[in-house]
Amino acid sequence: MRISVSSDMDEPVARALVAELRGRGHDVVTHGALRPGDDPQWAVCSEAAARDVADGISAQAVVCCWTGTGASIAANKVPGVRAALCADAYTADGARRWNDANVLALSLRLTSEPLLKEILDAWFGAEAGPDAEDIRNVEHIAGLDTDRTAR
Repeated sequence: MRISVSSDMDEPVARALVAELRGRGHDVVTHGALRPGDDPQWAVCSEAAARDVADGISAQAVVCCWTGTGASIAANKVPGVRAALCADAYTADGARRWNDANVLALSLRLTSEPLLKEILDAWFGAEAGPDAEDIRNVEHIAGLDTDRTAR
C-alpha cells in the first residue's frame, strides 16, 4: 500500500514511523521535514499528505506534529479526508472501524516507538465496519465536504 507521511520536525519517532511502514512492505511518500527541501510547516506538509489521499496518490496517510492536533486539523480541511488523532491502539482501531478514517494523526511528543507499533498494528488490523449507523455518519461527513467545496 502507498502511504504518505508528513512531519513538521525530523524527530526520531517520525523516522521510526517511516522505517516501520517500509518494514511492513508499504511504499512511503514523505512530506515536510522528512523530505529535504520540502516545506516543514505542519499546516503545509499535513495538507500535502492528505491531498495525496484525496487525489488517490496514496491509499492512506500519517500526519505528525508535536501534539498531533494541528496536523489533524490541517488534514481534515481536505475534502474526502477523515483524519483521526490517535494516542493509543484502541482509538486507532475505533477510528478505522467506526469512522472509516483514512489519515492517522500522531503526536511526536507522546508517541514512543513501542506505542507507535501498537497503534500501527491496530490501524492496519481494522477496517470500516458494516454497522449502518456508522456508515450513515461517514456519508454525512462526505456531504459536509461537498457543502464546503460548493461554496
